[in-house]
Amino acid sequence: MRINATITPMVQIFGTAKSPGTMKALRFFKERGIKPQFVDLQRRAMAPGEIARFVQKFGLSALIDTGSKSYERLAYLRLSDEALIQRLLDEPQLMVQPLLRLGATLTIGWDEAVWRNWYQHQRRVG
Repeated sequence: MRINATITPMVQIFGTAKSPGTMKALRFFKERGIKPQFVDLQRRAMAPGEIARFVQKFGLSALIDTGSKSYERLAYLRLSDEALIQRLLDEPQLMVQPLLRLGATLTIGWDEAVWRNWYQHQRRVG
């Protein structure tokens, strides 16, 4: 007996409940019938390997929200990459939000075009 079943890759949204971008991303997927896994960075830090994937793909500076109040306090400090990553893990409000993992696809910030393309592709193959 053969079963034709497709599994939609997990959508993970990393952010904080106070981030408007994170809340918009959650709503975007819920409106399309996808229940994303939300990782609230105020309650649980990203795993070092997880943040490393985003750093490897986009670069460390792309993850920093230079418009945040947390950044204003950091601007004068000279931190090593390791220290800056640790600061991002400790102070998620310093990070651009949301960070998304759609299967093997990673995005940072609001990126509706990529999310739509991913969703449409999933509907075609699913």
